[in-house]
Amino acid sequence: MKTTIAALLLATITATAALAGAGHGDDMRAYGEPGSPGHAARTIRIEMRETDDGMAFNPSKLLVRKDEQIRFVITNIGEIDHEMVVGTVDENLEHGRQMAMHPDMEHDDPNAIRLTPNAQGEIIWKFSNAGEFDFSCLIPGHREGGMFGTIIVK
Repeated sequence: MKTTIAALLLATITATAALAGAGHGDDMRAYGEPGSPGHAARTIRIEMRETDDGMAFNPSKLLVRKDEQIRFVITNIGEIDHEMVVGTVDENLEHGRQMAMHPDMEHDDPNAIRLTPNAQGEIIWKFSNAGEFDFSCLIPGHREGGMFGTIIVK
């Protein structure tokens, strides 16, 4: 019994630490920081949907300038819930593993949004560092079904 409790405690600590690096900690991240609604931003519209082959974002590849603030307007045109989480590939893959273990996990992060069918929402993000970043739907099975994209910041 003590071994089971210790294992459960270790798993909880590990999950908490992983989530802190996946958008559940402070607001400055490798790929930038939350944007300011009062400042000008370029708008990029993204659709989330199911396809004959799986699931997808449209578009799935974005080009952004370093220090540019983006207002993502995201629309779920699919028939099931989807989400968009901006991060590094490693962060999103780890976050996806945590969500597979805790499928009812909810997000309250400036780099993520979950939408029901026919809903629309937005993420405002400032990309303060150059590099190649990821956006994914981390609902179990969705990223694996093709629901991810790339953000190139130059």
